[in-house]
Amino acid sequence: MTTERIRSLYQARPFKPFTIHLADGRQVPVVHHEFMMLGPSGRTVVVQQPDETLNIIDPLLVTDLEILPNGPASSRRRKR
Repeated sequence: MTTERIRSLYQARPFKPFTIHLADGRQVPVVHHEFMMLGPSGRTVVVQQPDETLNIIDPLLVTDLEILPNGPASSRRRKR
């Protein structure tokens, strides 16, 4: 997986929540762009979860990026 692809999802406006799939089978959700940081060199991705735990990820271990169909923000909208 390329850092450019991760960066493009991170910088997308409007932001769409996505899941980072790792080689060891873990899945790391990114629910908002403010909860993610890309290191300047592109060799580290840090994702903070709503419970304040941190995931420190080597982009070379990312196998897939999955854009989530319905993010948390869309479920909070009121229907009229």
